[in-house]
Amino acid sequence: MSMQDWALAYIALAFIAANLPWLSNRLFFFRAAAGDKALQWYLLEWLVMYLIVGVIGMGMERSLDGQIHDQGWEFYVVALCMFAVFAIPGFIWRFNVLPILRRS
Repeated sequence: MSMQDWALAYIALAFIAANLPWLSNRLFFFRAAAGDKALQWYLLEWLVMYLIVGVIGMGMERSLDGQIHDQGWEFYVVALCMFAVFAIPGFIWRFNVLPILRRS
């Protein structure tokens, strides 16, 4: 695979991971929640997914380039914002579409 293919695969992984917490009503995909999960649980799961994707990205960078490049805090803020944008479809599905579907 070329470097561009790895980058596209990583972006696809980040998009899927950003939406996973919003698609499941289970706590961290394992334990069933009593009723609906609170927003805090969704956000905690989303943040954990951000950290997991970040660790996977560092591992990919190390395996492809041989080292992990130093990044400033700006890089991580931009990455967090991109992860938030990736999560918008799942958030809309959970809090806007599902309530409408459940009513009808």
